[in-house]
Amino acid sequence: MFENIDKEKLPKHVAIIMDGNGRWAKLRGLPRIYGHREGAKAVEKTIRIANNLGIEYLTVFAFSTENWQRPKEEVEAIMSLLVEYINTKVPKLIEENIKLKFMGRRDNLPDMILKTIEEGEEKTKHCDGMTFIVALNYSGKAEITDAVNKIISSGKKHITEKDFKNFLYLPDVPEPDLLIRTSGEQRISNFMLWQLAYTELYFTSTLWPDFDEEEFLKAIYDYQSRERRFGKVVSK
Repeated sequence: MFENIDKEKLPKHVAIIMDGNGRWAKLRGLPRIYGHREGAKAVEKTIRIANNLGIEYLTVFAFSTENWQRPKEEVEAIMSLLVEYINTKVPKLIEENIKLKFMGRRDNLPDMILKTIEEGEEKTKHCDGMTFIVALNYSGKAEITDAVNKIISSGKKHITEKDFKNFLYLPDVPEPDLLIRTSGEQRISNFMLWQLAYTELYFTSTLWPDFDEEEFLKAIYDYQSRERRFGKVVSK
């Protein structure tokens, strides 16, 4: 399955903007929630392939702060699906030694959602394999704003870039090496603005529910074909 993968050049952290659930459903004449349900199945497949491959961190952009502006019925359906997914899949994550973490603003999440994500984190905190991160009620601008407010509250007058990282939502998580976005859109949409400074970007026209092992491996192969310089010149 991984014959042509160079295990020495694997991205340590892969982040994904899962786009195209609604379009997938529309193409089939189905309500948007059907697309989100199929998208959840794609998440499960991606977790499995990333874990088997040896990826250390996998982050998915599940729900942005802007997504609250979607129709109420769709938002409620997404939140119900999230609760259902966490409650049913956490045992599998534990079995696979995968730690579950969430990233985003929690202060205005519904109580049921907050309780569910906290329980998911607590039940998997002992796992020391791959870390699976869900960006929920997340905004890159909000994360930076929250970090600045924490710095102000701490009384610090001067900080370095390294200091700043310590005030982000998950300061111990390394920055993504590879960002994948599905559905053909080519933008980062307010996702991990600080962390993506030197991340390799990969765009595919595949709609998220159709994103499978073959598509994931295509992204990994493409990543491994690139030369990462981080602003420096690499001598031949």
